[in-house]
Amino acid sequence: MSPGVEIDADRVATAVRALSAVAGLHSGRFGEIATLLRGRRIPGIRVHDDEITIGVIGRYPATAVEIGDDVRTAVGPVDRPVHVRIGDIASPASATVEDPDTIALAKENQ
Repeated sequence: MSPGVEIDADRVATAVRALSAVAGLHSGRFGEIATLLRGRRIPGIRVHDDEITIGVIGRYPATAVEIGDDVRTAVGPVDRPVHVRIGDIASPASATVEDPDTIALAKENQ
């Protein structure tokens, strides 16, 4: 993404979910990592004018540094800092794990 361009939270969520080091998005302990849009919510992605926070469930054996680097690369160049919060770690053999809010959102959109 080019600096100065509006951040597309849906695109960011899709790019982050596609990473091998990420098992799913995580909205934080109290659901505070989320983008609120008209009529819906994107859990795990919080976009503010001065920063972006992305909550993830990492996939073992990736390290926190690898996960953070992969997520920032997936987001691309932006005009604000990207903070990555790892809410949990999933085993390598587990199926894709998602935050309960993400599962509920997916069911609503079916």
